[in-house]
Amino acid sequence: MTIATLFISLFLCMLLGMPIAIALGFSSMLTILLFSDDSLASVALKLYESTSEHYTLLAIPFFILSSAFLSTGGVARRIIDFAMDSVGHIRGGLAMASVMACMLFAAVSGSSPATVAAIGSIVIVGMVRAGYPEKFAAGVITTSGTLGILIPPSIVMLVYAAATEVSAARMFMAGLIPGLMMGLLLMLAIYIVARIKKLPSRPFPGFRPLAISSAKAMGGLALIVIVLGSIYGGIASPTEAAAVACVYAYFIAVFGYRDIGPLKNVSWRDSGEPLIRAILRNLGFMVLAVFKTPADKEIRHVVRDGAKVSIMLLFIIANAMLFAHVLTTERIPHLIAETIVGMGLPVWGFLIIVNLLLLAAGNFMEPSAILLIMAPILFPIATQLGIDPIHLGIIMVVNMEIGMLTPPVGLNLFVTAGITGRSMGWVIHSCIPWLALLLFFLALITYIPQISLFLPEYIDKLNGY
Repeated sequence: MTIATLFISLFLCMLLGMPIAIALGFSSMLTILLFSDDSLASVALKLYESTSEHYTLLAIPFFILSSAFLSTGGVARRIIDFAMDSVGHIRGGLAMASVMACMLFAAVSGSSPATVAAIGSIVIVGMVRAGYPEKFAAGVITTSGTLGILIPPSIVMLVYAAATEVSAARMFMAGLIPGLMMGLLLMLAIYIVARIKKLPSRPFPGFRPLAISSAKAMGGLALIVIVLGSIYGGIASPTEAAAVACVYAYFIAVFGYRDIGPLKNVSWRDSGEPLIRAILRNLGFMVLAVFKTPADKEIRHVVRDGAKVSIMLLFIIANAMLFAHVLTTERIPHLIAETIVGMGLPVWGFLIIVNLLLLAAGNFMEPSAILLIMAPILFPIATQLGIDPIHLGIIMVVNMEIGMLTPPVGLNLFVTAGITGRSMGWVIHSCIPWLALLLFFLALITYIPQISLFLPEYIDKLNGY
């Protein structure tokens, strides 16, 4: 009766159009009032503990704010130029460069919709002008944008780490090889299609333009080294690395690239100006900009947008943690685990059920909410069956990627529809061929655990664990 009340009330609230965070909180409180000995005071305490005791969750607002600074600035434009100069000369190179740009931007943003918006708003128009079919261009960007939650640092991975109490650093390590592998699979598929359809390429610009574009992009790409290098090297935790990333993104956007902020229209060096004078002038402007920054409208707008997204996500997490608390106190995951283990279901059969369940949920819910609901249920079952929790986490993240492309709640579909001005049906149709490739990739990740576990296990050996 407790299980029925909890889940039926949750799905009824969602069917009525209630926001997922409120639906989670309402169904949890209703179950506590009807069947639990806990008081309503424990609800308030659990909501507070869910966001104050999970140190890993502090990384989320930092990564969101750093992503906001980089998305607002010209980092995406410079990454695209670098990708175009690197692989644009290959047959189908513009589309391959778009995938490469998405991979690089994913590694500095941690968000899938942000990756589609930042890269897609520039490259889709460029590909169409170069002679690529618009539907092909839209499908490539919408699909490769899903790398935003697989290539670390990923906000979705942080949510899974908080829900299951596994190491966020190990999740980041586990996501690197699958993320690179998926990007290469997409690029290989593009190359094959380009050869068949004779899609255009552009001339190789030469090594000097390539060096210039790589140097311009290095300010943003250095964030990858700062975040992942510090985490993989054991120098900083994901939360500490996220805080450093946030500060770095602010400085590179405001003082480095000068795309936003008080120095937006200030050039580094005027024509004919002596170098020493230019350096002194820039130092003076930078000092003044530090004091002007709090009053700058663009920076305040970026911080406000980042705060809105953070508050929304943390509110969902807090209510989902309350939902997980009810699940745990009523021993619902353990009962389900005992039932499934008692059925003698093999590991491969359980993983098929997991994938089908997550693919279905991805049609109707946002990735973070799915992870917070499903992870506490699936985690104990996977543990009893001998499935590595990190491997399970990567399987769930890849399922969430596919959920970004499936209606009616596929976030990437809405972003691409907004960029292209096309209907949702048109965008969905453009993604169907790429969905087949993602399902093949999901099968590889599910049944070849070493794709996910090789890097964390290798780093553990290097560290002597």
